[in-house]
Amino acid sequence: MSGVGTPSKADRTPGGHRDYPEGAVDRVIRIQEFYAAGLCSSKIAELLPCVRDADGGPSAIATPRLVDDLTLERDRIDRRIDELRRSREVLDDVITTAAGGSADED
Repeated sequence: MSGVGTPSKADRTPGGHRDYPEGAVDRVIRIQEFYAAGLCSSKIAELLPCVRDADGGPSAIATPRLVDDLTLERDRIDRRIDELRRSREVLDDVITTAAGGSADED
């Protein structure tokens, strides 16, 4: 994840482990959430300065272009959710039919 906004400087423990400040944990969680939402690393790098680490809320420096880009990302996620719901409905029908019921019994 280095280069996407993760903290690059960290102290080392006597055992050689990196010791990041508490705020770094929030930043890493935020980055993981963005990856899980399907955002690419370049979009995450652009987005991070516009997001507060502690609560994920927007900072005051979000640009109109970034807002437009994020709106497109949200719309893409909504489309994917719709596709997954349709797939789940098909699976429900197959499971119901395979179990000896009727798919129309819902």
